[in-house]
Formats: sequence, C-alpha cells, structure tokens
Amino acid sequence: MSIKKNNLIIKENFYNFVNQKILPGTDINEDKFWKGFSNIVVELDPINKNLLKKRSELQSKINIWHEENKGKKIINSEYKNFLIKIGYLIEEGDDFKIDTKNVDPEIANICGPQLVVPITNARYAINAINSRWGSFYDAIYGTNVLGSPPSTKEYDPRRGERVVEYARKHLDKIAPLYESSWLNITSIDLSNNKISFNLKTNKSTKLLNESQIVGIRLHKNKKLSELVLIVNNLHCRIIIDKNHEIGKLDAAGISDIIFEAAISSILDCEDSVATVDENDKILAYKNWLGLMKGDLKSTFKRNNKTIHRVLNQDIHIQTLDGRKKILKGRSLMLVRNVGHLMTTQIILNQDHAEIGEGIMDGVITSLIAIHDLKKSSNKNSIHNSIYIVKPKMHGPEEVGFTVKLFESIEKLLELPINTIKIGIMDEERRTSINLKECIRAAKSRIAFINTGFLDRTGDEIHTSMLAGAFITKLEMKNAPWIKSYEDRNVDIGLECGLKGKAQIGKGMWAMPDLMLEMVQQKISHPKAGANCSWVPSPTAATLHAMHYHYVNVFNIQDKIEAMGKRGTMDDLLTLPLLNKRNLSEEEITKEIENNAQGILGYVVRWIDQGIGCSKVPDINNIGLMEDRATCRISSQAIVNWITSGLITKDQALNALKKMAVVVDKQNLGDKNYIPMSPSYNTIAFQAAKDLVFDGINQPSGYTEPILHKRRLEFKSKNKI
Repeated sequence: MSIKKNNLIIKENFYNFVNQKILPGTDINEDKFWKGFSNIVVELDPINKNLLKKRSELQSKINIWHEENKGKKIINSEYKNFLIKIGYLIEEGDDFKIDTKNVDPEIANICGPQLVVPITNARYAINAINSRWGSFYDAIYGTNVLGSPPSTKEYDPRRGERVVEYARKHLDKIAPLYESSWLNITSIDLSNNKISFNLKTNKSTKLLNESQIVGIRLHKNKKLSELVLIVNNLHCRIIIDKNHEIGKLDAAGISDIIFEAAISSILDCEDSVATVDENDKILAYKNWLGLMKGDLKSTFKRNNKTIHRVLNQDIHIQTLDGRKKILKGRSLMLVRNVGHLMTTQIILNQDHAEIGEGIMDGVITSLIAIHDLKKSSNKNSIHNSIYIVKPKMHGPEEVGFTVKLFESIEKLLELPINTIKIGIMDEERRTSINLKECIRAAKSRIAFINTGFLDRTGDEIHTSMLAGAFITKLEMKNAPWIKSYEDRNVDIGLECGLKGKAQIGKGMWAMPDLMLEMVQQKISHPKAGANCSWVPSPTAATLHAMHYHYVNVFNIQDKIEAMGKRGTMDDLLTLPLLNKRNLSEEEITKEIENNAQGILGYVVRWIDQGIGCSKVPDINNIGLMEDRATCRISSQAIVNWITSGLITKDQALNALKKMAVVVDKQNLGDKNYIPMSPSYNTIAFQAAKDLVFDGINQPSGYTEPILHKRRLEFKSKNKI
C-alpha cells in the first residue's frame, strides 16, 4: 500500500513511521513536512540524475581516449590536457580558508580514533557510542598486544600482572611522575587540593606536569575514587577501588585505567549495511532516532545471561578546587548517508519513478537529528550541529549539489543556515584531483575529509579500465599515485584551513584480531597529520588512543604546512599499470584467487543474511573487516585483468568456483550459512559472477546495484 502526498507516492508503513515516530517532538507540522519534502524532490532529483549522466558521459570519453591511444606510452602532460578539455580536471581557483562555524570540540580540537558502525545493528551502535571510554586493562588483556591472546576464559593473574606493567609503563610515557615510576606507587592521595603519589620507598612525589590533572571523583568516604588526567586533549581516568577484584591486588588500589578512545563515530547508512527495502530502511532510521533521542536499547543473551545495553550518561567530575565539570559520556555521532547513485522504491515521484535515496537520507536523518538539538543533557552536539558524511561524490559540482540539498533541508526544517555539516569522503578519483575545489564548494559547512584506499583504488581501476592491465592490490599500496593521494589530501586540507575546524581522516585498520600489529603500525596515521583515523572495534579504539597520546597531531600539521606541498598532480595521474612487465602464472593465479575469495566471502553474507559489514576470513584465514569498498576493489581488479586479456573469463570462473569451496569450509560453523558449492547456482554465487562478468558495465564499478538486486531476489524467494 502507498500514500499519495503532494508529488510523492510513499510506502504506507514508511509514511506512518515518519508521522508517528519521528515527527512528534520536532515541532514540524506533518503536512508542511511532506509538502516541503515533495518540493525538494521536484527541484533536486532531476539535477541528481543529470549529475549521474555526466559521470557516464565523462567515463565514455575516457574510454574512447584509452582505446585511441592503446599501445602508446601515456604522456602525463597530454593525458592531463585531455582531462582538462573534457571537464574532468578543473582549474584550481585562488587560495581560500573554510569558515565552518559551530563545530564541536571532537571535530575541531580533539584528535583521536573514529569508529564506523552499521546503523542497522543496535547493539554494535550502542557499543560504538559508549566506546568514547574504553578500559585500557581490558584492551591489553583480551588481545594479542602482549604477544598472544589469552589462552583461557578464566582470569590469569600472571597475565593480569603483565597488563598492569604494560599500562603503567604507558603512563610513565604520557604522564610521568617527577620522581620514580607509576609501577612504584602505593597510593594516590588528595590533600589541600593537591595530588601526591606515595612510593614504595616511603617517599612521595607528584606529576612532572601537574596541569595534566583536570579532575577527580570521590568515594562516599571522601577518599579519591578517580583521578582524571589529560594528554593532547584526551582524558585518561585512573580508577581507584580497593574493593574491586583487580584493585585489591594492586598496591595503589588502581582497578582500571580508562582512556578517552572513540572521540567520534560514524553511524553508517551506506557501505556497511544491506538496506534494500522499506523494512531495512525503517530499521536504520529507527536506530538513528534512538541514538538522537538517547533511548536506544539492545537486549541479547550471552552465556545464558540476558544483557541489556543502553547509552552511557555524561560523566560528572570536579576540579581540584571543587568546581563541577562534565565529561561527555558518548562518542560524537556523525551519520553517513548514501551517495548520489542509488534510488529507493520507498518513495516515488509524480512520474512513479524512484527518487534518489541520498535525498531521502538527507531529509530523514536531519529530521531525526532535531531530537538531539532539543535535548538539554547528554547532547550529541553541544553546538547544535548535524554531521552528515557524504560518500562517493565525484568532483566539486556534486559537492555543490549536496550543499544545495542541505540548504533546502534546513529551510524545510527551519534550521539556521549551515546547521548541517558535511563530511567529504575523498574516495573517488574526480574528487581527489579536484579536492581543493570540492572543499571550496562546501567551505562554510565542511567538517570532515578523509582518504580511503579501497574505494579510491576501485575507482582508479574502473576509470582507466581500458588503459591496460593494472598492478596487483599489494603493489598498489606502494604506487606513486597512492602516496600522492594520501599526502595531497592532508596538504590541501591544511591549505584550506581545516586545522582546528574540521577532521582530516585516514582509513581503516582492517584486522581486528591483530592488535599488536595495529599498535606497532597505526601510529603512522597521526604522524601523517590525521586528527582522526578509522578503527574496527571499541577495543581497537582504546588501543589506538595510545598513538594520539604520543603524537601531538596539531604540531605535526604545523610541520607539514611548513614543508610546503608534497604530492604532485603528475604522480596522482600516473596510472598504476603493469605495462610490459609480465607476471608468472603462479602470481596471476594467486591474485585472482585472492580477489575471488574476498568477493565470495563478503557477498555470501550480504545476499543470504543481509550482513553489510563483518569480519570475513581472507584466503589465509585472517579475519578482515569488510564492506562494499573491499568488494569493489576485488571485483574491479578481476574485471580489469579480463578486459585487458591478461586472464580469460574461464580462468575467473574457475577461480570463483574453487574459492566457493574454500569459503564454504570457512563458514562451516555458521548455522545460517547456505553453501555455494557444489551447485554454484545460489543467488549469492550468481551475484559474485555478476560483479565479475558484468563489472565493467557498473557505474564507477560500484557493487550496490548488483547486490541490491540479488538481495531483493533472495528476500522475495525466501519471503523475508
């Protein structure tokens, strides 16, 4: 059943959900809302379609150019002039600085980890938002940071001692005592508004930098229960409880060390979810509504125990001189809408055509966020801003369209101009090479840019599909274009004045089980000038916070600005081709099987179980956090090798069949899993084949159209 409202035809359940669950409490009139929504669609949906048409036209011109120059060495100057001529590369304008206002501290002043979480999973969403604070002890104990994960579920006191030693040594680095080590303290005392540390030598000492002490909490007996320190704008809470099972074993009674960890979180309506119909989308919006209202709950069973999860409350502390102070209990929430490409069957226009899903996302997620703007406590944004991350935009014209959309939404919802901030994901080639102009297009509302290897590489391959065979994924990480891409993103962001006003982010650590390796390697992101960086779990966020203790990102950004521009346009435009280098048969087989296994491992869960992001074992049985970006690069890599003649379609099909057997074995423990072999005719396997054998025809190499079509087929067949 559908409802006709103005120029919109809306699914009845969705219409009722908006009217009965979202609008109450916003002070937005129902009739006025739907009329305004209709006007936005009438005005902007045709523009959206024209932008997509332009993408296709540019791609056709690039394809023709590569066909005409097949076999010739690509001269960068000629290639660059061609891209300028067709309007793909735009001449940069004068220098400028962004003027975004009302940006929350988590965006402007605090550097730290950022989580991305599927919005359709309430439990994961609550965990992410609550991971603003994470137990350092738990993060060390439960992972391989000490060299190996715990060998048993029973508490190991010896391992516990190693955890305490590791944690105290970290405190020695980030909050050193004037004398001795945190390992040697026997108590922490509060006297005359001063903190002292008693040592095993019967002496006492103080912090080397006492200004790091920003707060305390007290037990009922007025004894110290918590000492709150700060390092590089991140809080660190020393919990003191001699009655706790850990605290009673500790000479100083320290029961835990709590880090301020996931400073911000992106609630994802896009790559990490599988929302293909009305019910899926209502679930996504329902969870966002619960987060904005603050009443989202999740109940589940673990070890035969019922567990209830709710959102953390703000934390009340006091300064040493007795003044009250509040620490936010929750991660700052940004919401990622879908891009410009996909349409939705939930709302049709007056011609009975599906409207842009990104337009619907923008309107509904902003409407829901009004519930947060009206709160007086536990607010997401203390500056009454709404943060929408917008993915997969191609160039400044598309950014400008999003700005126009946000302006229209603000008018509809009677919000001040520039209330809705934009996060530009620098993950498409036409955005990377025109990044300065993309930022200019959103200079009064930009709050975030980032880089993303997977999607960006997928677009690199698809855009230049007819140029020849590309290098392997592993080699791609060291290609000249990728270094230029990463450096230019930071350089241009700083040049445009993002420091202190917006986030400059780096990509995901994809291996949630390999935390020692993350601790060893991911410090490279803050050292690269990134004031936020993606992590796959709350535990990873807690551990990654260490890097932001060690690195003052704003100082790094100052040094980068002083260095001048690094990455060049020539490097950025250098296509990562094999050229005349020959790969061995073994190298080719290994690469296509690796890609095939990755596609199947992800797609089979997406299609059969509606899981948009999960830890998927790779060909070596290492769990990788995968979403559609992973699938995009893997599928386009195989498509490219088929198109260039490096491999045949039969080789690709044989690899898919061989890897289907591998993926089936990897999922033997999943009772909901549907094997792909030996029939190789499941809907999931057909979807994987579509991605490979029709991948050249997919817009920008995106996986969404095929995945959505096949998931809807699966749901229809199984009456889900």
